[in-house]
Amino acid sequence: MTEKHQNEKGNKMNRRDLLKGFATLPVIGAFAYGVLRKRRQDHIRSHRLARELNMNTESLEYKRYAHDGDAIRLGIIGYGSRGTYLMQAAGFVPPETIKEWKDSFRWNPRDTRYADFLQQDDLNLVVNGVCDLFDVNAEKALSAAANVGREGPDGTMGKKARRYKNYQELLAADDIDAVIISTPDHWHARIAIDSARAGKHIYVEKGLARKVEEVFAIRDAVKNSRVVFQLGHQGRQTESYIKAKEAVEKNLLGKINLVEVCTNRNDPNGAWIYDIHPDGNRRTIDWEQFEKPCEKKHPFSQERFFRWRCWWDYGTGLSGDLLTHEYDAINQILGMGIPESVVASGGVYFFKQPEHYVNEVREVPDIWNATLEYPNLDFSMLYSASLANNRDRGKVIMGHDASMELGNNLIIYACEESTRYRDKIESGLIKPEIPIYTYIPGRKNVDGVATPTEQYFANRGLLYTFRGNRRIDTTHLHIAEWIQAIREGKQPSCNIDQAFEEGITAAMATIAYRESRKVYWDRERERVV
Repeated sequence: MTEKHQNEKGNKMNRRDLLKGFATLPVIGAFAYGVLRKRRQDHIRSHRLARELNMNTESLEYKRYAHDGDAIRLGIIGYGSRGTYLMQAAGFVPPETIKEWKDSFRWNPRDTRYADFLQQDDLNLVVNGVCDLFDVNAEKALSAAANVGREGPDGTMGKKARRYKNYQELLAADDIDAVIISTPDHWHARIAIDSARAGKHIYVEKGLARKVEEVFAIRDAVKNSRVVFQLGHQGRQTESYIKAKEAVEKNLLGKINLVEVCTNRNDPNGAWIYDIHPDGNRRTIDWEQFEKPCEKKHPFSQERFFRWRCWWDYGTGLSGDLLTHEYDAINQILGMGIPESVVASGGVYFFKQPEHYVNEVREVPDIWNATLEYPNLDFSMLYSASLANNRDRGKVIMGHDASMELGNNLIIYACEESTRYRDKIESGLIKPEIPIYTYIPGRKNVDGVATPTEQYFANRGLLYTFRGNRRIDTTHLHIAEWIQAIREGKQPSCNIDQAFEEGITAAMATIAYRESRKVYWDRERERVV
C-alpha cells in the first residue's frame, strides 16, 4: 500500500471512528460534528480571503529602544493629571505611587500597573527641571524625577531636580535639552514658541493651541529652529490604526465617501469636572501666573484652576480635547489634512449648575457635533459627542466596497452592492454579515483601569497597544519615538506638519460653534475665513 493510500485510509478511519463515537450520543454527536465542520470551513474561508486581500493578522514587531550615549536632560512644565502620566511614560513615578501599585497587586493580581511600568524601556533620560503653578504638584514631580530606581519609599533615590517658579527660567537653564509641556491649553502656544526659540526639543500635549494665530505662530517658531517637535497624540502608536492604514492603502474599502467618529462618556470626570484638591488655595497656587494668557482676568477660583477645560478662557472643550483624538486617528489613516469647511452645533445640556458646579457657570458644551467636508477627496467626516451617555459607537470608515469598524480592534465588512467583491459574494466566499478581515491585538481585558474615562480611552487603543504580542503603553511608545528622533535628528510621527493640520482643524470647529457659522479653509492663502 502506498503512503498516499495509507494516509487516506487513516483519514477515513479517523472520520469513521469519530462519527461512530458521536453516534452513541445522537443529538450531541451531530451537533459537535456540525461545529467541527463549520470551524474547518471557516478556517479554509479565512485563509482564502487572507490570500485574496493580501492582509495578515500578525502583531507588529517589537523594537526595543536602546538609547546609548549621554542622557537627554528633560524639563517638565505642568504636572497635573496628564503630566503625571507623561512622566510615568518617560520612566519617572513617585515612590508613593509605586507603593500603591504594589499594595493593589497583592489583593488584585490583575492590577499589573507596576509590572507594566517596569517593562518600559529605559530611555536614558534625566529630569533636571520641574515647573508647576501648584505647590503640591511640583513636589510630586520632584519626587518622581528623583525616583531613578523605579521603587517605593525605601528604594534608590537620585539627585533632586530643580523647581522653577516660571517656565522662562527653566528654558534658560543650560542643563535642559528638551521639554514636556502638559499645562492647560491656554499656555501651550507661549511655552512652545519660547521653547523653540530657546533651542529646546518639544513634546506638547494636544490640543495644540486655542486660536488660529497661535497655530501659525507655533509652526513658524518650530520651522525656524532645529528642535524636534512631537504633538501628544499617542494614538499614532496604536497597532489597529497602523493596520487600518495598510487596509486603506490596499484598497480593501474601495472609494471612501463617509467617516463617522464619536466620543461618548457618562460621568463627571469625563465631562472635565475634576476633583478639587483640598490643598489648592491662594497660598499654594500661583493664580496670577495661571491667568496671564487670558484676555479677561478672573478672581481666584479653585473650579477654574482644577476644571479649566469647562471654560473658553483656558481650552476649547470637545474640539481641542476629544475631536482631536478622533481627527488624528483618521488623518493618520487617510492623510486627508485640513477640511475645506466645518460646521458645528451643540450646547450645555446635562452638566449644568447647580448640580455639578459651586461658583462658576460652565461654558463649553457637553453635547457637540461637527461636520468636516473634504470635497476634493469626495468624502465627509462626521463627529458627534455626548458626555452624558456611554454608548459605544466607535469609528467607522465607509467605502463603496466595504466598511471598517475601528477601535482597539479592526473589523472590515464587505458591502452587498460592492463592485470589487461582487463575484466573491455571489460565489459564497464572502458573506456581507461576516467580516472579511478581523484584527484583534493580544489584549483580552483592560488591566489596572478603574474609571469610565480610562475605560473609554482603553477601548480606543489610547492606553495600551501591542508589539510582538507584548502589551505596551502607547504614551511610552510616543515619548520613546520622540526621544529616538532627537538622538537621530529625524522627524517623529506627529511632527509640526501633522500638528498644524490638527490645530487648524480644531480651531475651525471651535469658531464654527462659537460664531454659529460655516467656516472655510483657504488652502492657497492658508487662511481661515
